[in-house]
Amino acid sequence: MTATPGPGTPAAAAGPRPCRRSPLAPTEKDRTDANVRMAVTVEEAPWLGWIVAKALMRFAFMVANNLVAIPSYICYIIILQPLRVLDSKRFWYIEGLMYKWLLGMVASWGWYAGYTVMEWGEDIKAIAKDEAVMLVNHQATGDVCTLMMCLQDKGPVVAQMMWLMDHIFKYTNFGIVSLIHGDFFIRQGRAYRDQQLLVLKKHLEHNYRSRDRKWIVLFPEGGFLRKRRETSQAFAKKNNLPFLTHVTLPRFGATNIILKALVARQENGSPAGGDARGLECKSRGLQWIIDTTIAYPKAEPIDIQTWILGYRKPTVTHVHYSMDTTPIISAFGRQRQKDQEFKSSLSYRMRSCFKNKQKKQTAIRIFPIADVPLETEDLTNWLYQRFIEKEDLLSHFYKTGAFPPPQGQKEAVSRAMTLSNVWILLIQSFAFLSGYLWYHVIQYFYHCLF
Repeated sequence: MTATPGPGTPAAAAGPRPCRRSPLAPTEKDRTDANVRMAVTVEEAPWLGWIVAKALMRFAFMVANNLVAIPSYICYIIILQPLRVLDSKRFWYIEGLMYKWLLGMVASWGWYAGYTVMEWGEDIKAIAKDEAVMLVNHQATGDVCTLMMCLQDKGPVVAQMMWLMDHIFKYTNFGIVSLIHGDFFIRQGRAYRDQQLLVLKKHLEHNYRSRDRKWIVLFPEGGFLRKRRETSQAFAKKNNLPFLTHVTLPRFGATNIILKALVARQENGSPAGGDARGLECKSRGLQWIIDTTIAYPKAEPIDIQTWILGYRKPTVTHVHYSMDTTPIISAFGRQRQKDQEFKSSLSYRMRSCFKNKQKKQTAIRIFPIADVPLETEDLTNWLYQRFIEKEDLLSHFYKTGAFPPPQGQKEAVSRAMTLSNVWILLIQSFAFLSGYLWYHVIQYFYHCLF
């Protein structure tokens, strides 16, 4: 006898239903996906193994490179101290050459990992012997390595260059070399800011001219993009300033100190040590400000660990130089009222420079210092404008993969920066031979003394 379901009887008892999928199906699917992932991992295992092995070999070579090159550099500096007393200029020339070779070794680590540089615009070799300041955006530690590479073929620039870097670089393998060369390590943070600017001023006074330095590399943002972006955007919002994503608002303190210390001062309305013709050609002191922008594909910067270990796929870093043709001149003087007429004439040139929209895309941009009063916030506004331009350049690059072309041209022209393999072989050979030589010299004196 078959029971008839009543109103309170569950519908499941009304009769047989079609068979449903087993609840184990998702688990089986997950297991299948896991097997696929495992299969992919197994297929990639040889490649991952090679990456690890290559990174270890590169690290071992880097350690060996440092163990022979840096102590050799220090030993050469020690035995050349008599020359420093007799002929200081020649001493710092020789030191600059060795410094350039050491930076060339660092550049070669990235070069052989496939980390190359593409330069945009006009060549800056033309001003390699003049004094200049490079204003560079800062994204990661790899920015320094990138500049070490792309400036190697710019004549004496690297040998006569002074770096302004975060104090953390002092504690790297290269810290002792930078201290001897005269680079400046600056501590970040509001608590150290005023004190560090005073130290920088004294450092420039004591080391820049005396060591025949010509170029200064400066990162005005005061830190890495990823660390400062949020703070910078909050500051911009509070002060009604442009909202920047690819760069941060720069700080003007170090730039102000550098310009005050290095720009040739004016006396009675004319350049110190020169005449009016110096305004149209070279003037003593700082002559150029180079607006330099570094861009990485997909906005993924390279750090120094990647540069050393080489575990990232080959990458082309793009470096953009911005240029104008107005000569840089100074109107510093104690009698500012007497110089007003001279400065007013420059004012017209300065305004014309800003109104000129036909900006060459990577040529060196040179700005007259006379109309950038360092005692006011005008210099800050001037720096803000440079970094707003960098934001536009980087936005265009990340959208198109190229920097915008100069006006009147359809596309910008780039050129690949190259390092000579023969030159790298020579400096590496010199480093290892020097290490071998100094090892035996020190061993000899050790046995003589003990």
